[in-house]
Amino acid sequence: MELKYIYDNYKKLTDQKISIIARIRSNRQGKTVSFMVLNDGTYMDDLQVVYKPEILGYEDAKQARISSIVEITGILTLTPSRPQPFEIQASEIQLLDQAIEEYPLQKKEHSSEFLREISHLRARTRTFQAIFKVRSTAAYAIHKFFQEEKNFTYVTTPIITSNDAEGAGEEFIVTTTESKLNKDYVDDFFAKKANLTVSGQLNGEAFAQAFKNIYTFGPTFRAENSNTSKHAAEFWMIEPEVAFADINHNINLMKDMLVYVVKYLLDHNVKELTFLESQLESGLIKKITKMVNADFKVNTYEEVLKLLQQAIDNGHKFEENKIFFGLDLGTEHERYICEIVNKCPTFVTNYPKEIKSFYMKVNNDNKTVAAVDLLVPGIGELIGGSERESNYETLILRCKESGINPEDLEWYNNLRQYGFYKSAGFGLGFERLIMYVTGAANIRDVIPFPRTPKTLLY
Repeated sequence: MELKYIYDNYKKLTDQKISIIARIRSNRQGKTVSFMVLNDGTYMDDLQVVYKPEILGYEDAKQARISSIVEITGILTLTPSRPQPFEIQASEIQLLDQAIEEYPLQKKEHSSEFLREISHLRARTRTFQAIFKVRSTAAYAIHKFFQEEKNFTYVTTPIITSNDAEGAGEEFIVTTTESKLNKDYVDDFFAKKANLTVSGQLNGEAFAQAFKNIYTFGPTFRAENSNTSKHAAEFWMIEPEVAFADINHNINLMKDMLVYVVKYLLDHNVKELTFLESQLESGLIKKITKMVNADFKVNTYEEVLKLLQQAIDNGHKFEENKIFFGLDLGTEHERYICEIVNKCPTFVTNYPKEIKSFYMKVNNDNKTVAAVDLLVPGIGELIGGSERESNYETLILRCKESGINPEDLEWYNNLRQYGFYKSAGFGLGFERLIMYVTGAANIRDVIPFPRTPKTLLY
């Protein structure tokens, strides 16, 4: 039996003999009675086993160390006066595999920094078991939302690509040659420069013109030499794209997706969230419940600038205190708007075109683009998106203004010549969402095997 099945059916299993294979979390001996705490990974709560000297396998059982694997056979007994609802009165314990004494996760508190050094083991701790269970459920909820609720088609976009969708030049080069001196790549595998994808958006736009509603959900890579708590070299992105849609459709889809996923977690991962609330962020469940039930507001970028300037005029101090058109809003500005001014999630629209990507639709004022970011209390920007530029000549001009050779994106630009009436989409960094809903303060703690500068252990 699995632990989850036992918890789901323990009332029916009362006074019955059951068996389970699981890993030892603690093993405490007494003179007449000993206690073993187990978990097989299928449920958040542990299983307590009571065993006495007369059972089969007692000598092995009392020597079993933390992380050893045992098979327990015994009677399920209700324990209404104790913290756990039931326990197993063991009749037999088989020690299937004995862990070594030097197993690093002994029964004590371990820092996040230490646990990051043993990513292959940290999922066995309760905190990381909870985080990665939430991550799994969130991924499922995203697929469920797009496919069952919104009739979207899932598209797997290339991992190896020839374009930098963001135009930032922070891509990892993929090469089969040992020397980087071969600048023209003629002898390389693809006979041209290739890199790991920074976004599946451009490919997604092509498929949206065929299927109308599509989404991607896959790994992306940024060679950004940053050691902050929010950046990793490899992370996952959710990128929906909708043909014939504008920025207002984008805003509604952002809200619908976020609310759906967080509600799903509240319905299906309450044990994990409650535990994480006790370990990582006090008031976590209240925070995400408030977000789900909030009225989202919309401000233009220029309205935000006025609100920030008013705050400064009234004595508020930002680290970046100079407010001007063209300012790339910092986290401090974003959080001030959604936490202090609006006190709710806030969409900010119509950013200056100079600080946004080349593919975003240029507005009629020719100084802003139809971009939208969702700011959420506690973190700032969570999702970013835009309506895409649909005019071929304007897109070519924007490529040049952004330092991109239009010939490198000929296939993408030509979509505008084959029947293209509006398209809109957004990108959500999956790990940023998981940080928000779990209370984890560092992106390294929500990725199973994080990839960061100067670190590649696995």
